[in-house]
Amino acid sequence: MAAQIQKQQEQQGAIRETDVSDEKKEVTAAILIIGDEILSGRTKDTNTSTIALFLGERGIEVRETRTVPDVEKVIVEAVNDFRGRFDYVFTTGGIGPTHDDITADSMAKAFGVGIDYHPDVLALFNKHYAEGQLNEARMRMARIPDGASLIDNPISKAPGFNLENVFVMAGIPVIVEAMLDSIGPQLTGGARMLSVTIAGHVTEGQIAGPLAALEEKYAGVKAGSYPFYRGNRYGVSMVLRSTERAELEAAAEEAAAFVNGFDVEPDVIWQE
Repeated sequence: MAAQIQKQQEQQGAIRETDVSDEKKEVTAAILIIGDEILSGRTKDTNTSTIALFLGERGIEVRETRTVPDVEKVIVEAVNDFRGRFDYVFTTGGIGPTHDDITADSMAKAFGVGIDYHPDVLALFNKHYAEGQLNEARMRMARIPDGASLIDNPISKAPGFNLENVFVMAGIPVIVEAMLDSIGPQLTGGARMLSVTIAGHVTEGQIAGPLAALEEKYAGVKAGSYPFYRGNRYGVSMVLRSTERAELEAAAEEAAAFVNGFDVEPDVIWQE
């Protein structure tokens, strides 16, 4: 079984020496999605997944996510809760030109600072928009809380901003991706989280006990089970995650072995 694990890793190239940071500090983050349109179901949230994957690649673990309405009091409370408990906070939504885009004002209130038209943003807008196009609504997007740093937006030009450990981004997914690229160099990650999936046509009832014992044995490994239905057959995917490669490899070998114990050949999939 050990040979199988090693072979799967070599074939997929999933774990490389350079992927694992020497820094073992745990770095955490929270994601705050702002917008009535998300809560109503009119708009599908894809930003949470995008941000979480982006951060995971940098050794930053998302510990909590929350979706809130366009209500100042709720936004302020959520931001102040998150920024005190996590290393980083990432928000999306509510920094556009319409009356219900209240995120910038809410952030200023959360941090107890003023808000005004940012001269660099005004200069950018005056250059970007043709004469007569920079109306009052668009001017709203130039209002930035005092002391904030700007987050570049190469797509629509209207920037996001950063206050201490809070990064405020637009809600449009393609702009979120562009802003994350701008933010990336500013982030300090911890040890990279590695993941391995052991899947087979077994039931959760069969693997529940051994999986719980496995997580207890390997304190640095987080384990979860996820049923699937493929080819008219039920099965379970066990996902093991850890920043410690040696411990994860040992746990994966044992998990594959107890699936194999039910005369089922497991699929072992390592992920970067």
